[in-house]
Amino acid sequence: MPPTPRPDPDPLAPGADLFEEVRRDDCPWCGSRRLRTRVRAPEGPWRSPGTFVVDECRDCSHAFRNPWPTADGLLLRHHRHPTDGPIRSDLAGRLRRRHHRNAARAMLPYPEPESWLDVGTGHGYFPEAAREVHPYTAFDGVDPTSRVERARAAGRIEEAYQGLLADPEIIARLRGRYDVVSMFHHLERTADPRAELRAARTVLRPDGHLLVEVQDLARPFGTLAMGPRRPGRAYERPCPLHLMPLRNLLAEMRSLGYEVVAIGSCAPFPPRVHRIIARRTVLPPAPVAPPPAPSTP
Repeated sequence: MPPTPRPDPDPLAPGADLFEEVRRDDCPWCGSRRLRTRVRAPEGPWRSPGTFVVDECRDCSHAFRNPWPTADGLLLRHHRHPTDGPIRSDLAGRLRRRHHRNAARAMLPYPEPESWLDVGTGHGYFPEAAREVHPYTAFDGVDPTSRVERARAAGRIEEAYQGLLADPEIIARLRGRYDVVSMFHHLERTADPRAELRAARTVLRPDGHLLVEVQDLARPFGTLAMGPRRPGRAYERPCPLHLMPLRNLLAEMRSLGYEVVAIGSCAPFPPRVHRIIARRTVLPPAPVAPPPAPSTP
């Protein structure tokens, strides 16, 4: 599937950055203006120049990069810093493959899925490992970059969709199509996690399941949002755009019509992550406003 077309950007204002939004003074999660700077550091020679800032909301504890990248900046991040590096035959590669299989086994207690969509699939390494656990499941993938097409060509997924799950064209094609949707370290790296959660519910069948892994903010290394550091080198990978407290994420999922059925902690490497399994439920009907009282003559 070709990437979703985007309109041509408007001319930039004087002094505007092509790859960064304007710095915001409110929390993107709850709207509070009570922010504090949590991390401020130079970007380093291995990444784009500038200053790296993570702010935290004093009211809901949501942490986020401020400012965060524009749509073009996000694509640049995906191309320069892929979130799923090549799976090697060394210890790190074996640990990652084992982690992928364990994540797939987490769905064994539930009805066997016929179709599974992996969001942010990259090269398709998770579907490749998950097929060992679910051999009769059809795996598809969606990713902002052309890596998803290479994953399809390599046989790791059956159908490839280039773009974000929340893109209207992708939602229209995939509505009500999947038994399982998985998101591994995807929500914290997208500009609008709520939109991706809503889109996942749209493409799930009734009683389908959402499998999510997100970084554990309260664990050791959870405060170090800038990624791994090697001796003598700058931080090489971009930070998540969001660091979401678990209580915030669970409340949002329930409000969108998910029933959280399992929560656990896991990770092949630090920082540790939360693994959440949620079932798509029927949203309660919207409250109906009472009819106006009849006017007295």
